[in-house]
Amino acid sequence: MGLLAYFNGQFVPLAEVKIGIQTHALHYGTACFEGIRGYWNPDAEQMYIFRLREHYERLANSARTIRMKLPASVDELCDITVELIARQGLKEDVYIRPLLYKSNEIIGVRLHGLDDAFVVYALPFGKYLDSEQGVRCRVSSWRRVEDGAIPARCKITGSYINSALAKSEAVEDGYDEAILLNDDGHVAEGSGENIFLVAGGELVTPALSENILPGITRNALIRIALEEMGMRTVERKVDRTELYSADEVFLCGTAAEVTPVLEIDRRPIGNGQIGQTTRKLQKLFFEVVKGVNPKYAAWCRAVYPVTQRATP
Repeated sequence: MGLLAYFNGQFVPLAEVKIGIQTHALHYGTACFEGIRGYWNPDAEQMYIFRLREHYERLANSARTIRMKLPASVDELCDITVELIARQGLKEDVYIRPLLYKSNEIIGVRLHGLDDAFVVYALPFGKYLDSEQGVRCRVSSWRRVEDGAIPARCKITGSYINSALAKSEAVEDGYDEAILLNDDGHVAEGSGENIFLVAGGELVTPALSENILPGITRNALIRIALEEMGMRTVERKVDRTELYSADEVFLCGTAAEVTPVLEIDRRPIGNGQIGQTTRKLQKLFFEVVKGVNPKYAAWCRAVYPVTQRATP
């Protein structure tokens, strides 16, 4: 079976999903979205979708902020997403993209009085960044959007031009990823990831008030680090120079997972190698998302009936 999408209340072939060139969201960025990963565990013969409900709850928050409504409840959208994967029989890691957008084909900048449409689809998806070997970053000349201008806590399509500018600048300058500062000059996040430092035996990450996205992977790692490693996380303002003096730095997110940073602005982080804390968190994270650690089973939504699982 080919790839499917849930579009206009029906499951249809993904290739048949089209929107018109006059669609409001295309012209004005009036849409919000999520990125969700599903992990295939071959030993259990099961697909686990990581923190599915939390992603739809965040989509609901984004929608409220830009005056949109989801077409169904969070629980119903979770069930639709599970059915979407199951109908396709996908047995590899996938990336799931729900998108809520203003669908009117009109000219005019506004949010009020417009119709909302929803689509969700899933694609086979591997690594977004090189989490095995690590990445090189640069601090971007572009600043992170301010919440008072474009809601920084929401995944709004139009705001991602900010990330695109920073990412292309970094890659074209020979780096793998960008790190953005906020307008106060403090560290915010990557172009599509949250950021952590390891310093003085603690994890340090920019506070939510620093115009960062409230990352679902970020939240999970804070809990995993505390409960599995006894390592607390300090959420605060982070100065740019703290990046250079940190023992370790890593990026995290649905796409990036846990990606070590080896170098920033041509300065090696620590000894320039992947640090022990980052490696341990990586290992713990993948045990969680693949459904291996039963302690975090509530974070993993199984797609296929339990009876289909192989006997260990």
